[in-house]
Amino acid sequence: MVRCSYVKKSDYLLETPVRHMVLVPVRGAVKIYMVGTISRKLMYKIMLNVKEISPKMGNYLAGFADGEGSFMIVIRNRKDYKLNWKLSLAFNVSQKESYILALFKKHLKCGTLRKRSDGVSYYEVNNISSIIENVIPFFKEFNFLSQNKQKQFSLFVQAAKLFGEKKHLTKSGFDVILQIRRKMNRGGKRTNFI
Repeated sequence: MVRCSYVKKSDYLLETPVRHMVLVPVRGAVKIYMVGTISRKLMYKIMLNVKEISPKMGNYLAGFADGEGSFMIVIRNRKDYKLNWKLSLAFNVSQKESYILALFKKHLKCGTLRKRSDGVSYYEVNNISSIIENVIPFFKEFNFLSQNKQKQFSLFVQAAKLFGEKKHLTKSGFDVILQIRRKMNRGGKRTNFI
C-alpha cells in the first residue's frame, strides 16, 4: 500500500492557484506537491514587505545581476579635476520591468531608479561609499555563477579598494585603475588620458 503525505496549503508557492500536482516517491510514500504560479508583480509586492533579505531573494538578485548587471569603471573628461579626468565606479542593472529593479534598491539600501525615454528602467549605484559598504558585501555573500561575471566583480573590487584609499586622485593610482579597466568588458580602446 502506498502512503501519501499531503503538502499543507501554506507549503506551496505563496498560496497561488494550483495548476499541477507532482507526485514524488519518498521511501515507500508518495509526497504530493501542489505547484502554483506567481507573477513577477505579485512576487515584487510580497518581497517589498520582507524586512531582511532571505537567502532565496539574495540568490535571485545575484542571479539576475549575473545576467543583466554591469560593474563599470567610468571615465569622464573634467577640466576642473587635477588630472583633467574623473574616475568613478558604477553598478547598474537595466530592465523593462522596474518593479524587479526596486528589489535591488530595497535590499541594497542605496542607489537610484530611473527610466529612459525608450521605456527601459535602470537601477544604478555610483556612490563610492554605497558601493564599498552595500554592493560589494552583498555580492560577496551572494556569488555569481558565471566565471565572466566573477572576473568582472573581482576587478571591480580591486578598483573599489583603490578608490577607498583615495588612490584614484593620484597619477599612479589613476594609471593602475586604468589597467584594471582595460581587463574588464568593454574596457575601452582609448589609452591616452593624460
